[in-house]
Amino acid sequence: MVKRKIIEIDEEKCNGCGECVPACEEGAIKIEDGVAKLKEERLCDGLGACLGECPQDAIEIIEREADEFDEKAVQQELAQSRKKTATGQITNGGCPGSRMRNFSPESKNSRPKTTSNPNQGLNAGNEDIQISINSQLDQWPVQLNLLPETAPFFSDADLLIAADCVPVAYPDFHLDMLKNKKVVIGCPKLDNLNNYLQKLKGIVEKNDLNSISVAIMEVPCCRGLAQAVKQAVRESEKDLEVNEIVISVKGEKK
Repeated sequence: MVKRKIIEIDEEKCNGCGECVPACEEGAIKIEDGVAKLKEERLCDGLGACLGECPQDAIEIIEREADEFDEKAVQQELAQSRKKTATGQITNGGCPGSRMRNFSPESKNSRPKTTSNPNQGLNAGNEDIQISINSQLDQWPVQLNLLPETAPFFSDADLLIAADCVPVAYPDFHLDMLKNKKVVIGCPKLDNLNNYLQKLKGIVEKNDLNSISVAIMEVPCCRGLAQAVKQAVRESEKDLEVNEIVISVKGEKK
């Protein structure tokens, strides 16, 4: 062991967003039990490229006794990560809720369909429309705080940014809004809107998006999400129009 610079992660501050994982070019960080952790000391070069990506300021560089940086071990780790990505395995490890996944058409078609058979537990009255549809979601995660700005499925995507009440309120969400789009969801009232703005700006700047739509509820507190999206596009200086969709509390598109 030698005395050298190495990162230290404050697990009390970390919210498991995963921003630091793709920011670390050595692949030294993983998400485990909902927080970021250093895989091995020998994988960290101590330069701190991950510091600027942490929205919680949970990472710092300290100097202490640690295993020497091992570039050969880094290459082996990166090779293993590329192999997992190429075979469609989980790309950022750890907490199941924050693992990036890109669903293939085959895996989507193999999902069980929703059933309207009353004998199988659906409690539907005569006034309910009974249909069976496939989910149009083809990625994971969807929560804005958990998504890295450079998630691979953002490339060449039509992006839908939705307030998290919208999919519950709007019955045609999957087929009318989500189909053929990548999606992020969030709540502008309960979450930090400034963090949302910075994350959205990064997503727009770092990816070649085809289009952006934002779906919000008609309630006043939801307007902040639409404003954040439009401001993020302006600050990114990308030539993209924002298609705004408003849903009433009764589940109707206005």
